Amino acid sequence: MATELAVKFAPYVDEQFSTESKTSLLTNQDFNWTGANTVKVYKIGTGSMNDYGRSGPSGGNWSRYGAVESLDATTESFTLRKDRSFTFAIDTMDTDETVQQLEAASALARQQREVVIPEVDTYVYGEIAAGAGTKVEIPSVDNSTIYTEILKGSNVLDNNQVPEENRQLIVPPDTLLLMKQCKDIVMETDIGNDLRIKGVISNLDGMNVIKVPASRLPKNCTFMITHPCATVAPTKLASYNTHINPPGINGQLVEGRIVYDAFVLENKKMAIYYAAHKAS
Repeated sequence: MATELAVKFAPYVDEQFSTESKTSLLTNQDFNWTGANTVKVYKIGTGSMNDYGRSGPSGGNWSRYGAVESLDATTESFTLRKDRSFTFAIDTMDTDETVQQLEAASALARQQREVVIPEVDTYVYGEIAAGAGTKVEIPSVDNSTIYTEILKGSNVLDNNQVPEENRQLIVPPDTLLLMKQCKDIVMETDIGNDLRIKGVISNLDGMNVIKVPASRLPKNCTFMITHPCATVAPTKLASYNTHINPPGINGQLVEGRIVYDAFVLENKKMAIYYAAHKAS
């Protein structure tokens, strides 16, 4: 007997990603699902500013507010490229249905926390770095120059009018060590528990500082500065099945399938600054 639990646990999976994924602060969910593995992203333009015609319409316009423009509203569809699966067995002597579902929920949570989320996060970091609007190579960096390099990145985002609120600074442990040794850096460490769960350890110049293991970041990454407006990262539990006492197993055989991807929006890529050091 097989039990399909994807619908039952899909909201739980979404919640777990939003609270435990280290990339949830770096991406947005401004998209709609249009198929099993396709999302649609909306791009809305803006109107021009005009001189208000206090004495009446001017320049052949019928409105005192100026020429009426049609907003350039377009959509872009993305097909998710990552289609991943997992399977494992849960040995049990208790066949009570409630216990089975609790076991299934616990197993899914563990799989998400220890396997799925780390894999997805690693992939998302790579896609953000690859799609960055600004990529620089730093010849060398130490505790006397790291702050200057970070300020350069922040300045690039400033010049591209990227909102200051919700900027994220992603650093590997080696970079964080240099930051702690830099006499010019004063980091605010009064961070709420909700942000600490997501990996935020401090705040620097209004940016959340997120420590990420070097193994999950692109090779030679020194740091990244990004704003969530630049990247969409859809993830969906496509299926989650439990088979009760299949041949050869006394208990549950669990099978799961997750589709995910990350897309840097072309018109927002300047909200990402990626700095890497030269390979030694």
